[in-house]
Amino acid sequence: MSINFPIYKMKYFVLFLITIFMNDSAIGQQTIPLYANEIPNSKPSANTEKSEMQSNGMQIISNISVPTLTVFLPNKIASAKAAVIIFPGGGYHVNAMKHEGTDVARELNKWGIAAFVLKYRTPDDKTMINKEIGPLQDAQQAIRIVRENAVKWDLDSNKIGVMGFSAGGHLAATTATQFDKPVIADVQNINLRPDFLVLGYPVISFNDSIGHMGSRDNLLGKSPSREKIRAYSNELQVTAETPPSFIIHASDDGGVLPANSIAFYESLLKHHVPSELHIYERGGHGFGMNNPTTEEKWMVSLRNWLKSKAFID
Repeated sequence: MSINFPIYKMKYFVLFLITIFMNDSAIGQQTIPLYANEIPNSKPSANTEKSEMQSNGMQIISNISVPTLTVFLPNKIASAKAAVIIFPGGGYHVNAMKHEGTDVARELNKWGIAAFVLKYRTPDDKTMINKEIGPLQDAQQAIRIVRENAVKWDLDSNKIGVMGFSAGGHLAATTATQFDKPVIADVQNINLRPDFLVLGYPVISFNDSIGHMGSRDNLLGKSPSREKIRAYSNELQVTAETPPSFIIHASDDGGVLPANSIAFYESLLKHHVPSELHIYERGGHGFGMNNPTTEEKWMVSLRNWLKSKAFID
């Protein structure tokens, strides 16, 4: 007897089977599907996702059409924990999953913080009905899942932040400035606003002068309208409700101009949002947790900032 099982349904079934066995030996780590049923805003298509480990130790995942959330829970402690949802960078073309994702999650676990690494969809007209909202849907869904499961994972639902690097920083900043514009079905009216925001050398603006054109092209296409450019330029979307923010960048970043972080920081100041900006003289782009040009460790500064804001003890 033969079974007619369409390929676009097969990929969800295979993912389900894989996640049953994808438990790491580390305490509390597992990968779960981001959506229990159909992935919203998706077209029937084959799953052509590809993961590559580069010679420099970076893991790059491309052609992502099936998003997942990898859960990293620290050793159990007495009080409810803060949580950080991490969005790796990659120009809205790939996800740099290791040095801007899982490595960071493991470091946060050492601080007693629960971490969640989002493998979000890369915008593609072949796999998505409207590619410009796909990553934001995944980001909002990740926040919804973490808040819904706060009790299960021993989290403080008022201490859930997002962290993003490069284009993942654009996604994090969009999540933090447009939480009142849900692009997912939020039937239970879960709060989609992050409680704090951490940005590593982020793409912020899509304006011609300082924007990262590769990220803009991949998300919005080659000829976006002025209205779309403005809507996705996050320095223009800051309000008094934008969460407290911690930002790092390097002056010699040739990939994403530091003017992105400066413009966002100036908007935060204008709206009296508590914020902290660290700009290093050197470091380039994409250094993850470790800027090799300085002995200063920005993750230590981040930890002190989180303590000062009472997000961690």
